[in-house]
Amino acid sequence: PPGDSSVVLQAQEEIIEMKDVFSVKLKRRRFVGQKKGGTLLGITIFKCLNKEENKLTDCAIHLNNLSEDHCQSWFRHLKEILNGFQNRPKSLKVFVNPSSHKREATHVYYEQVAPLFKLADIKTDVTVTEYEGHALSVLKECELQAFDGVVCVGGDGSVSEVAHGLLLKAQIDAGKDTDYIPTPVRAPVPLGVIPAGTTNVLAHTLYGIKHAVTATLHIVMGHIQPVDVCTFSTPSKLLRFGFSAMFGFGARTLALAEKHRWMPSSQRKDFAFIKTLADLKPEECELSFLPQQIPQEDSHENDRITLLYLGSKDQWHKIQGHFLNVSIMAIPCLCSMAPRGLAPNTRLNNGSMALIVVQNTSRTEFIKHLKRYASVKNQFNFPFVETYTVQEVKVQPRLKSGLDAKENTYLNAASAEGNYPWNIDGDLMKEASEVHVRVHPQLINLYGVNTDDLESSQATCNCI
Repeated sequence: PPGDSSVVLQAQEEIIEMKDVFSVKLKRRRFVGQKKGGTLLGITIFKCLNKEENKLTDCAIHLNNLSEDHCQSWFRHLKEILNGFQNRPKSLKVFVNPSSHKREATHVYYEQVAPLFKLADIKTDVTVTEYEGHALSVLKECELQAFDGVVCVGGDGSVSEVAHGLLLKAQIDAGKDTDYIPTPVRAPVPLGVIPAGTTNVLAHTLYGIKHAVTATLHIVMGHIQPVDVCTFSTPSKLLRFGFSAMFGFGARTLALAEKHRWMPSSQRKDFAFIKTLADLKPEECELSFLPQQIPQEDSHENDRITLLYLGSKDQWHKIQGHFLNVSIMAIPCLCSMAPRGLAPNTRLNNGSMALIVVQNTSRTEFIKHLKRYASVKNQFNFPFVETYTVQEVKVQPRLKSGLDAKENTYLNAASAEGNYPWNIDGDLMKEASEVHVRVHPQLINLYGVNTDDLESSQATCNCI
């Protein structure tokens, strides 16, 4: 109709797809301090824009219309469409770790994240964690049915604790014995990761970038990605759920950094890295692994026959030796240091883990291998690096015995104290005994996208 809406027609035409819209508001002119009422000017639509390099941002489009009736009916209609989108959360349980990297998480949450949640009419219940294990104890008591998702604002350590808590709660609710969980049940709600820590491997892997607004918009838009999870157990108990782990260099570096918590985080990491390189020592251990079974596409009947021909399904392979580093990763683990990922041969949800074994070698060669992570060159193309695609791994450190023992009494005592640190998702675990790692396909949904599909991750991988 002529009149009111002609203002818009003079502007250039733009097509807005509703799937990109996350909020609609009535726009009113109000005086300073006026909370309610005001002259109606039209409606404002907020949409999610995809910028270059995987960055998402929000933008507002104003549609001017002075008719109260028109605006109300458009507003109702648009709200109805928005409510129809399935995976978009309406209420979220949020954990903010105030002590992560430079204490910036609280700041990031209240300045960049909370306003977007509010704009999208998402209700939030926020816990600012006060000590390590706080999120875990809150999750154990939490009625997860009340929420559509759980969000963690922090670095890899805090995200790992929340993911572990979410999965542990799922097992408790399913009445499972949490000491031994051969077949865990899936997490009941998705997990959102807002990067605000020193290391943000999970955020990088899910969004291709460390950017709080991008992460928030993936959550608001309900972009969901099923992800594989590992269980780490000793023969007697479940240690934790996680996505990736390192034993050897990657764990010793973390253990040393944790001892120097008083240093600023970037200095602490550099110091630990250099000191561990200077004292580079291999770990003597035995690795057993079950290679990934290639599933047959046929019916179950044929499967049984095929397996009979292939021999036993459980063909464990063993390697013994001196290893500088062992990585076991169910996800590619992208980060600024490794743009192609620490484990580029695996995917977020292909049901397998990458086992990367670095045999003992000279410090110079080891450094060459580490440097390759930052380039597009193949970091595994060394005679001392072996990669396997596996579904289970057992790691058993070998303690010194016999004649060596006298010279190594100190070493033995240290080993007995659990001097075999593990780095699980950036969290330090001290376990001296055998650790058994299993992968569980698509055990959790994470908000985000599959970075294999993002345009910047086109570095092809020719590792195998």
